[in-house]
Amino acid sequence: MEIRKLCPEDAEAYFQIRLEALYTNPEAFGSSYEEEKKQTADKYKERFGPADSFTFGAFDESKLIGVITLLTEKTKKMKHRATIVAMYVTPEKRGKGVAKTLMNEAINKARSLEGIEQVYLTVVNSNVAAKNLYFSLGFEVYGTDKRALKVEHTYLDEDLMVLFLHEQY
Repeated sequence: MEIRKLCPEDAEAYFQIRLEALYTNPEAFGSSYEEEKKQTADKYKERFGPADSFTFGAFDESKLIGVITLLTEKTKKMKHRATIVAMYVTPEKRGKGVAKTLMNEAINKARSLEGIEQVYLTVVNSNVAAKNLYFSLGFEVYGTDKRALKVEHTYLDEDLMVLFLHEQY
């Protein structure tokens, strides 16, 4: 398995795995398959360049099998924060350490960025496997966003989680 930062040439592969993620696990994302499929891969070409966004991919024999994005804040009062979004591993590769490897890549990138002190993420609170992974990496729940998502007629709560990279208190 190879982990690397995605570049504009990876946009089409990313777009395809993104559509798969939204279709396969609609409860795990704020975006919807129906909305996203109207987009094009060009949308991601632009996102893979900025210095405040880092999307990593896990590749198995050149096939993209997992993704994660780390976003950094730009404003003066929030520049100490980064957020993990769009985490996904294809179903056939789950349980093989891909998600943990991607998470470690994003966390290590956050640690390498000057001024980043904490990393945030949200997770549907019924996703026990993901939460256990995040707990194992040092994340803690600091709140719950009640009815954060509505998929069809079902409301889903999201746990808000944070990882403090340095103890500041």
